[in-house]
Amino acid sequence: MSEFEVRLFQDDAAIVAIGEGLLARTLPREAWTHEAHLAACTWIVRDRPDITPEEDMAGIISTYNVAVGGVNDDSQGYHETITQVYIAAVKAHLAEVEKNLPLWQSVNALLLSERGGRGLPLKFYSKERLFSVEARRNFVEPDLLELEKI
Repeated sequence: MSEFEVRLFQDDAAIVAIGEGLLARTLPREAWTHEAHLAACTWIVRDRPDITPEEDMAGIISTYNVAVGGVNDDSQGYHETITQVYIAAVKAHLAEVEKNLPLWQSVNALLLSERGGRGLPLKFYSKERLFSVEARRNFVEPDLLELEKI
């Protein structure tokens, strides 16, 4: 796996703009990076009690993908299992950081941690299981390590 430079955030406003852009389906497609995924998820989990991530993210991300010209099919677009893994990672991270930590600092700490890494799901899933159509369409249990270890 190649190493990617982690793009960190400088303030809360940048994260809120990503989250609001995702919800409004106005975030530019090129701005929907790995870091943006985790920033939006952290903002939603921490600051949007009106959204239940485990239930609502599929619709939020799928409709966003379509709005920016993407598709959600058996090989691209929304991936349920990967999304659920990162929701669990975000929740575990937020349970461990100071509650009054600014959002951007919390997100940056997540991005610099193992939980925020691009390869996190492969700690729990074999490539075959994670990249199966079933895992893309529905949450599947891990075959390498229990998610409780996240």
